[in-house]
Amino acid sequence: MGFLDKIKKGLAKTRAAFGSMLEDVFSNADAIDDDFFDELEETLILADMGMDTVNKLMEELRYRVRNRGLTTKDHVRFNLKLILQDMLNVGDTALKLNTHPSVILVIGVNGVGKTTTIGKIAKQLTDQGKNVMLVAGDTFRAAAADQLEIWAGRSGASIVRQHEGADPASVVYDGIQSAKAKDVDVIIIDTAGRLHNKQNLMNELNKITRIVNRELPDADKEVLLVLDGTTGQNGLIQAKTFKEIAGVTAVAVTKLDGTAKGGIVIAVADSLQVPIKFVGVGEQVDDLMPFETDSFIQALIGE
Repeated sequence: MGFLDKIKKGLAKTRAAFGSMLEDVFSNADAIDDDFFDELEETLILADMGMDTVNKLMEELRYRVRNRGLTTKDHVRFNLKLILQDMLNVGDTALKLNTHPSVILVIGVNGVGKTTTIGKIAKQLTDQGKNVMLVAGDTFRAAAADQLEIWAGRSGASIVRQHEGADPASVVYDGIQSAKAKDVDVIIIDTAGRLHNKQNLMNELNKITRIVNRELPDADKEVLLVLDGTTGQNGLIQAKTFKEIAGVTAVAVTKLDGTAKGGIVIAVADSLQVPIKFVGVGEQVDDLMPFETDSFIQALIGE
């Protein structure tokens, strides 16, 4: 099953809710007028695209209608898709892992599926023939390292861990030294997600980042933020906070199959100006998929 088919299936709840409302807006409109724009705006907000993103989108769509002479609903729908694509096209959607080794620092609050996302990415990379090492830098959550070790076994990756409560930066340092000795291609580092203690989290992530930069100054580094797609605008608030703390370079949005508000993907990309690189639409390893903008938009709003 290709990305388009899987994302259509994964976005079934969003398509059923948002898609039907969008269809109603276009089919019931007698003209491209203020009433039409008001109904379209409300529909986009209900899809959890966020007020700032919706306002920007509607301003651009009104501008195109006014200045390009768009008079048919088909032309407006087509331009809506183009604008949404532009909002998602904020950078390369592929992970940058060209050095040997490369590093993926994975961040996000507890409960978003961070460790599971790490395991699925590790499996995809090992299936590509890469030598992957997992580093259990979340030493504060009970059984976090145990869960990561299970995924290491499933994916064929190695793992570096210490005892619960150990200094995360120390674990990362040990992991990097081990990766150098074992000729590892990709190091994936799990981190704690205690966002309620923002200053401590910032200090911890800064310390980890300094160690990575000092020990692997020339390595490609991705800071991958994992967000739970079912949390809607709360997820967007988390995303903005983590970008401020950690300099996010990539986003993975999980659990999209469990929400009717998949528009959060567009809100995150537009608000952060950081590319979505993975979307999760199920429990299986291959249900975490590298992101494809055009297919996502097609799955979201139809042909």
